Amino acid sequence: MIGPRRIVCLTEEPTEVLYALGEQDRIVGISGFTVRPAIARKEKPKVSAFTSAKIGEILKLEPDFVVGFSDIQADIAAELIRHGVEVWISNHRSVEGILDYIVRLGALVGAGDRAHAYAEGLRRGLDAIERDATSLPRRPKVYFEEWDEPPITGIRWVAELVRIAGGDDIFPERALESLAKARILEDADEVIRCAPDIILGSWCGKKFRPEKVAARPGWDAIPAVRAGELHEIKSPLILQPGPAALTDGVTEIARIIRAWSEEKGPE
Repeated sequence: MIGPRRIVCLTEEPTEVLYALGEQDRIVGISGFTVRPAIARKEKPKVSAFTSAKIGEILKLEPDFVVGFSDIQADIAAELIRHGVEVWISNHRSVEGILDYIVRLGALVGAGDRAHAYAEGLRRGLDAIERDATSLPRRPKVYFEEWDEPPITGIRWVAELVRIAGGDDIFPERALESLAKARILEDADEVIRCAPDIILGSWCGKKFRPEKVAARPGWDAIPAVRAGELHEIKSPLILQPGPAALTDGVTEIARIIRAWSEEKGPE
């Protein structure tokens, strides 16, 4: 067997990728937020959240490799490294970054060819959605909200998927900021001024409350609020930088955009 044999996944996306590649037997621990594939929750012990982890439980599993994501897991990684564990913290933030991540993770476990084929299949799916979007009568302006208090706008891969699905993110420059604190809306009136046609919410695992969004001062002037175009995208589908976002996540966004566009018709 090439590569690590006892892997702990601190986030959801490495688990989904390794199962998709048929390498799930290497996984000895997963994130408590894991829902894809559903069988992983039954088969694997849950040893981490996103910002915390059961370090003692992880060490008992005797991992030879731990996979995590982003600066938010830096403290968890540092603690494991101090215990002599090899840790890889990825930091990909774009659609291309997700595809590259799949290929790199596959290579680490000796499944490079399968990972390349899997990534190319995902790319073809995105290309098909993008081609389909060219037939839309109209492109909507879209506001994606990742958190509500304070409001945080969507990260880069989300903005890119909105574009692929046929819409235009109203804060493309903010989407390029990798850190969530850089995407905080200090002035929520910015959304009013941008006048989005659709509002998508995915509040990091918390239930999206469209009525709360609609009740914000002055937001009744926003076209999306007036038309009732406030939609939840479940966090596991869009906020993990892995296969889910590139399949079910973007498909749901495309469905919402197409329904709006066909109802509005050509400009």
